[in-house]
Amino acid sequence: MKVSKRVKEIRKNIDLKKVYTVEEAVKLLKENSKVKFTESLDCAIRLGVDPRHADQMVRGTVALPHGTGKEVRVLVIARGDSAKDALDAGADYAGFEEYLEKIKGGWADIDVIIATPDSMGELGKLGRVLGPKGLMPNPKSGTVTKDVAQAVKEVKAGKIEFRVDKTGIVHVSLGKLAFTDEQLVENTIAFINTIQKMRPASAKGQYVRSLYLTSTMGPGLEIAKDTVISTK
Repeated sequence: MKVSKRVKEIRKNIDLKKVYTVEEAVKLLKENSKVKFTESLDCAIRLGVDPRHADQMVRGTVALPHGTGKEVRVLVIARGDSAKDALDAGADYAGFEEYLEKIKGGWADIDVIIATPDSMGELGKLGRVLGPKGLMPNPKSGTVTKDVAQAVKEVKAGKIEFRVDKTGIVHVSLGKLAFTDEQLVENTIAFINTIQKMRPASAKGQYVRSLYLTSTMGPGLEIAKDTVISTK
């Protein structure tokens, strides 16, 4: 298999068999970012849970202290004053019938959908369209709420949603490598702390099995779990 010059250079500068602290990993990933766009810092945590059991599903949100660095396009499904409040709070789109019809027609040029509880009856009918794209609002993630203005502000400020996949891994993006080291470390720690607090009572044995940080085009660096979390 042919290896690019960029990858060869990374392998010379980074020991992929070593485990790192969050601070060390962030520093190395930033120093070895050689692409022509601003990469993101991504995190993958493998958990000792079985997502097939509802009581072991790890799903939630975290407000990253420094946001993600991405422009988040928000649609609010609401009527009347709620739609107006959403637009005033910074939503990119807000309304009811017209957006339900657009979604039915295949439109999905958005990152997050927030909905009022009374709109879920109609929006829920579009579950087959929105579910696979990860766009269906959910009360557990704060995207089904009467206070749509507050929800919009939180999402725009850097609140992200996460959920464990069928293999027991949680993947998230924690900011841009253009952030300072301190900002990326603080975002990472905020996420890890949130995951830790969400340990299901029914989960047995070691909860966090492995933890990696990587950049969009960079290598995955293993993080020494005992430097950031309890390994019990």
